[in-house]
Amino acid sequence: MLSPQSPRFNIESRRFKFANMSPLEIFNKMYDNDPFSKWLGAELLSVSEGICTLRMTVRAEMLNGFGVAHGGITFSLADSAFAFACNSRGRHTVSIHCTVEHVAPVFEGDVLTAEAREENLGKSISNYAITVTKQDGSSVAFFRGVAFRKQQIWE
Repeated sequence: MLSPQSPRFNIESRRFKFANMSPLEIFNKMYDNDPFSKWLGAELLSVSEGICTLRMTVRAEMLNGFGVAHGGITFSLADSAFAFACNSRGRHTVSIHCTVEHVAPVFEGDVLTAEAREENLGKSISNYAITVTKQDGSSVAFFRGVAFRKQQIWE
């Protein structure tokens, strides 16, 4: 058994240290330093461990030449929800792979909601599914994300 005086105990206790901040505190710290999510107009609806829901309204400058929202808008909203969800457990976490499927067009004035949900939490890799819906509840995009969990703790 490890005692608090053991060098290995000290290494292990630092390695498995729990978050010093709540999911909301982490969100606020990240969002305060995230000019892109602010430009999107992303609003927090809820955040908890492994979950984050954001909402935004599509603006004219977000449209492409076809008069529909650029695909990068739904991708970006989903990516922001993904980032906040995977960091909510207290360790600095970064995206290593993500994909999106756009299943319906989005227009100016549409209100989009992205809900990120953790599907798997490993020691260093976590997996998330993010669904983007519009105001009538219909799905417009499905996003999948894989994240790498660093050892650094949010403080």
